[in-house]
Amino acid sequence: MIKKSLAVSALFLGCLGASTAGAETLKFAFQGTLNQLDPYSLNETFTLGALSNAYEGLTRRDENLQIQPALAESWEVVEPNRWRFHLRKGVKFHNGNDFTAADVAFSADRVRSEGSDLGTRINAEVKVEIVDDYTVDFVLPGPNPILHYEWDTWYIMDKEWTEANNAVKVTSASDTTPNFAALNVNGTGPFKVASHEPGVKTVYEKNEGWWDTPTHNLTTVEFTPIGSDATRVAALLSGELDMVYPIPVQDVKRVNDNAGTMALTGPELRTIFLGMDQMRDELLYSDVKGKNPFKDARVRKAFYQAIDIEGIKRKVMRDLSTPSAIMISPFLFSRSGEFERYPYDPEAAKALLAEAGYADGFTVSMDCPNDRYVNDEAICQATAAMLARIGVKVDLIAQPKAKYFAKVLASGGYDTSFYLLGWTPGSFDSWNILENLTQCRDEAGKGGAFNLGGYCNKEVDALKDQILVENDPEKRDDLIAQAFTILHNDVSHIPLHQQGLAWGVSDGVTLAQRADNQFQFRFVTKN
Repeated sequence: MIKKSLAVSALFLGCLGASTAGAETLKFAFQGTLNQLDPYSLNETFTLGALSNAYEGLTRRDENLQIQPALAESWEVVEPNRWRFHLRKGVKFHNGNDFTAADVAFSADRVRSEGSDLGTRINAEVKVEIVDDYTVDFVLPGPNPILHYEWDTWYIMDKEWTEANNAVKVTSASDTTPNFAALNVNGTGPFKVASHEPGVKTVYEKNEGWWDTPTHNLTTVEFTPIGSDATRVAALLSGELDMVYPIPVQDVKRVNDNAGTMALTGPELRTIFLGMDQMRDELLYSDVKGKNPFKDARVRKAFYQAIDIEGIKRKVMRDLSTPSAIMISPFLFSRSGEFERYPYDPEAAKALLAEAGYADGFTVSMDCPNDRYVNDEAICQATAAMLARIGVKVDLIAQPKAKYFAKVLASGGYDTSFYLLGWTPGSFDSWNILENLTQCRDEAGKGGAFNLGGYCNKEVDALKDQILVENDPEKRDDLIAQAFTILHNDVSHIPLHQQGLAWGVSDGVTLAQRADNQFQFRFVTKN
């Protein structure tokens, strides 16, 4: 299943002709900011992609999203529950320190420590054993055929550097006092971070001591966040920038028609969805007191059927989206075609609300980023207008992603009642969805790191555990289908669509537009 899906994603690569001669500076912009540089602070595609240019994992993915060796030259399953990784020798961190097994063991502990947003990269019960300086064993509590599927974004840190700079504690997304690792980078990757002004500008320079042979011809990369769509596009069209993303869907034709620029478009693996607080006995932000309307599946289904997804596709996304019935891209699950969305039906939605005891509707606040996903705020505004037609008043709180994530991921408890979120499974596998978005949370908030609404179904969790250890693809897909059927019937979330990619590039720039929306400089040449 995974091999098939990754092969499909290769169709989405886009490039323009260019020469590899010379050395160049690339200037690009993204709609959101790069704040903290701690590689374990935020499990978010742009942040992980930006850091992938300086940090590396034991594995990496190529232009077609196929897994490749990186800091590990090879690996093998020496016993059913023991994986052995043979590390690459001669690799240096940016400060000149040697990369060894001690750094891998340290990084495994740190990524699973308090404050990390990437704890699911390695199960807490996995033991890391150093065999020698360049061999590491991972001893598992049970079989796991996808152990390393997300390790391209589990970046290895320098144990000596991190400890020397008192940066062992992870700076979480909600921390207001960043440590040294949140403001500085010491990786092994093809680029060093030469300077970083959080939320303002980040400058990379070529790592002359990189262990691999560069195929890019860049000496410097300058990243500037530009939240304004109009300003971002104007900078591309004027030649001030070489690459910008995303391009607003309404500007794709304009970019293509402009001499010297082109828009690269294609499906993305990310699913955009709505979530609801189903855990608290009373919502934090609602005029309903003494109870939580989202605990009632009829209310959740009413919200679902109030949303005109085809209208959002046509008017908001300008047809650059694919409506989804489940929480994963159809390219990543072979049986996704068996599922259908609940039909758009405002009258049925009103009837469901009345049946649940909310004939007059109610008020609820909605959290939404305004610089993270394609037309994110516009999607939330459209959703609010559609819900108003069934008597639900939405108080929309749209804010930059740094403030949005700090709020909804607040360490004191997920601070939201109703929210929009996007998710690309880092492993490109359905288990990732069940582990991160739907796994039951306990009262302390443990489990389901991005299950912001606290949905819980023990049967789904049991299926998740079976899926993790099942090696037979057909049996595994059947278990996945069972889990998605329960989630669909429960209306655990409201899947909206897979957004489309739209990047703008100048003539003379060659790059790989990966379907995971990560922009990696090692695939870029410029003339």
